[in-house]
Amino acid sequence: MAFFVIAPMGLALFRGGGIPRRLLPAAVALGATTFTLSALPGTPAIQNAIPMPFFGTTPFAAPGLGTIAAAVMLAFGMRWLNLRVGRARAAGEGFGPDASAPADAVALRELASTAREFDPAEIARGRRCPGRPPVSLAVLPLVLVVAVNLAMSQVVLPALDFGFRADPEWGATTLAGVGGVCSVATALLVAIVVLAALNFRRFPALRDPIDAGATAAVLPVLSVASLVGFGAAVAALPAFGLVRDWVLGIGGGPLVSLAVATNILAALTGSAAGGMTIALQALGPAFRGIAAGAGTDPALMHRVAVISAGTLDMLPHNGAVVTMLAVRGCTHGESCGDIVMTGVVGSLLALVVVIVLGSAFGAF
Repeated sequence: MAFFVIAPMGLALFRGGGIPRRLLPAAVALGATTFTLSALPGTPAIQNAIPMPFFGTTPFAAPGLGTIAAAVMLAFGMRWLNLRVGRARAAGEGFGPDASAPADAVALRELASTAREFDPAEIARGRRCPGRPPVSLAVLPLVLVVAVNLAMSQVVLPALDFGFRADPEWGATTLAGVGGVCSVATALLVAIVVLAALNFRRFPALRDPIDAGATAAVLPVLSVASLVGFGAAVAALPAFGLVRDWVLGIGGGPLVSLAVATNILAALTGSAAGGMTIALQALGPAFRGIAAGAGTDPALMHRVAVISAGTLDMLPHNGAVVTMLAVRGCTHGESCGDIVMTGVVGSLLALVVVIVLGSAFGAF
C-alpha cells in the first residue's frame, strides 16, 4: 500500500529537491520493504507474524538484534541514495520528465495483488474528510499498535491461564503457538476501534470503510492460506526429501541453513511472505528440532527467518518491484540497480551482522 500512498508525496519532494525521479522506487523500497518490514521489533507486518506459530515467539523476538539490523539497513540504504544523488547532481541531472502511470489498470492490479497482498482498487474507496485531523491523531494508531502489541505479548497474555488450549477441542496448542498472533490481532483491533471512535463524526457512513476493509482482507487471507497449502503439498513430495537433506546439511548451523532456505524460496517465489511460509511449512519442524539440539534461541531463529525473507524477494522479477516501476513510470534499466542496492544488498548485510552477533551472543 505504501507504493500508492507514499509515491505521490515522494514525487513532489523529489521534484522540489531536483532529485532524479528514477531514484524514487529505491527510496520507497528502502522505507517500505526493508527495516520496517523485517527488522524493527513489534512490527505488525505479516512477515513478522508468520514465524510466530512455528517458533512460539512474539512480534518482539530478538529486539536488540532487530534494532541493530534496522540501523544497518537504514544506514546503508541512505548512504547509497545520498551517493547516487551526489553523482547525479555532479553530472547535471535533475528530476527529469514526468511520466504517467500505466493505463492498464487491470495488469497493475494483478501485479500489486500478488506482490504485497494489497488490492489497489481499494484506494479509490477513500475520500477526503471535511476537516483535516491533527498530526497527533494520525500518529496515535501507530503508537497504539506498538504499545498494545508489547503489553499483550509481554504482560497480559503471560498472566492469563490458557491451559485449556491444550485440549483437542481447542486445537491442542499452547500459548506460545498462538500468543504472538493474538497480540498482533488485538493491537490492530484496538487501534481501529480508537481511530473510529475519535473520528466518528468525520465518517459519513462508518459502514463503508468497514465493508471496504473486510473486502480488502479477503486477498491476504486467501494468499497466505494458499501458500500454507502449497508448502504442505511440496513437503509431501518424495523428491522434497533430497532438498530437505541438502538444506539441513549446509554448514554453519541452523541459522545459516534457515537463512539459505528462506532466501532461495523468497527469490524463486518473488515474495517474502511466500518464500518464508513455504520454507517454514515444509522445514519448520526440522529447523525447530535442530535449533533445540544446538541450544539456539527460537527468538533468534524468528528474526533470522524474517530478515532472510526480505532480501532476495526484491529481485527484478518481483511483482512489487514491477509495480513500483509501473506506478512511477520508470523502467528496470533506470531504477532496478538502485532497488537491488537498497532492498537486497543492505538487507543481506544486516542478515550477516545478525547471524554473526546471534551466533556469538545469542538472542538479545
